[in-house]
Amino acid sequence: MVDLFDNSSPHAPAGPRPLADRLRPAKLADVIGQEQVLGEDAPLGTMLASGSLSSLIFWGPPGVGKTTIARLLADETDLHFVQISAIFTGVPELRKVFEAARIRRQNGKGTLLFVDEIHRFNKAQQDGFLPYMEDGTILLVGATTENPSFELNAAVLSRSQVLILKRLDQADLERLAQRAERELTRALPLDGPARDALLDMADGDGRALLNLIEQIMAWKPAGKLTRDDLTKRLMKRAVKYDKSGDEHYNLISALHKSVRGSDPDAALYWFARMLAGGEDPRYLARRITRMAVEDIGLADPQAQAVCLQSWETYERLGSPEGELALAQAVTYLALAPKSNAAYVAYKAAVAAAKQTGSEPPPAHILNAPTKLMKEQGFGAGYAYDHDAEDGFSGQNYFPENMKRGVYYLPVDRGFERDLKRRVDFFAGLRAKRGKN
Repeated sequence: MVDLFDNSSPHAPAGPRPLADRLRPAKLADVIGQEQVLGEDAPLGTMLASGSLSSLIFWGPPGVGKTTIARLLADETDLHFVQISAIFTGVPELRKVFEAARIRRQNGKGTLLFVDEIHRFNKAQQDGFLPYMEDGTILLVGATTENPSFELNAAVLSRSQVLILKRLDQADLERLAQRAERELTRALPLDGPARDALLDMADGDGRALLNLIEQIMAWKPAGKLTRDDLTKRLMKRAVKYDKSGDEHYNLISALHKSVRGSDPDAALYWFARMLAGGEDPRYLARRITRMAVEDIGLADPQAQAVCLQSWETYERLGSPEGELALAQAVTYLALAPKSNAAYVAYKAAVAAAKQTGSEPPPAHILNAPTKLMKEQGFGAGYAYDHDAEDGFSGQNYFPENMKRGVYYLPVDRGFERDLKRRVDFFAGLRAKRGKN
């Protein structure tokens, strides 16, 4: 699909226009929200003030103004605006777009090419933009709801600036609702709580809010609607969640960090958000168990067992009853003492093993099943710890040519408080007996 004209051009078809189209801003100053991008000292404000606009990638959720801002940038920089969608555009259409832009440039007119859902193009198609970006045939503005770091070629990213557009907050949505009321010359027939509920339903999506407002204005009720009236008449929007996209990783990160931060309420909230979005509870069970290993560790060895038991309970009960067991595990983990000492120790030991991977064990801890091996000194001088005072010989078990490593540093929390006392006790005995 190739749109060579702005909707406001004389070439646009006449007829009824949706409210979202009627309220499309005429200049960048009219855009609601996104001050972090459009402000005077923000990236786009700085570019426009200096008269130097680079290729851009807009990364953000739906309904936050990506297309609108791209159109207005073309207007303010006197560039011809061309919009294509990566979903509907193939290589033949791209060739036509690039050829038209080349001819346009020869006639002294630049082209701002807006590519919606640019992450849908494969690597070869993305590579096709590069020569036209480099020679100035087009100024590329791509829009994506997915993380550009994972979805776009490094070559495209290196020639573009990534700008993050955010969900509209409640204040932004309220301003948009008021603008719609002025356009429609009447107020929304909602009481205060119903109006708040409407903004919540929009979930940060300006386009969705305007579509909802258009529906409500068509009802023409006798009086103001309450929250209950509104929820009966409108279906709540589906939860924004893509089990294979950024929102999946954002929410599991939020859950993990809430557990790590010992906040059971936040942890349960993100857990519930993921379930409401359709996440597989088995995936959550696996990730919850990982949290017990990584962030609680030996500060509470029981945590892993709680996670495994909740996982098994889910498998036996299924949904929705089994999800309560997982919720209990999340709550337990959030309130458990935290330690990543074993995790850090393991990573340090792995790094040391890679550096000294050819060093043999010291001869005194090698078995000597043959006469030759005994003659070579294998096992000579080995002290049997059970026969030593305190059941501890203090011998060196590291390679002879390697400095003794110290990797495990238990924290003074939970069960690791006891382990720390043991580590310190053995270290003291080792020093007392002159063992390294």
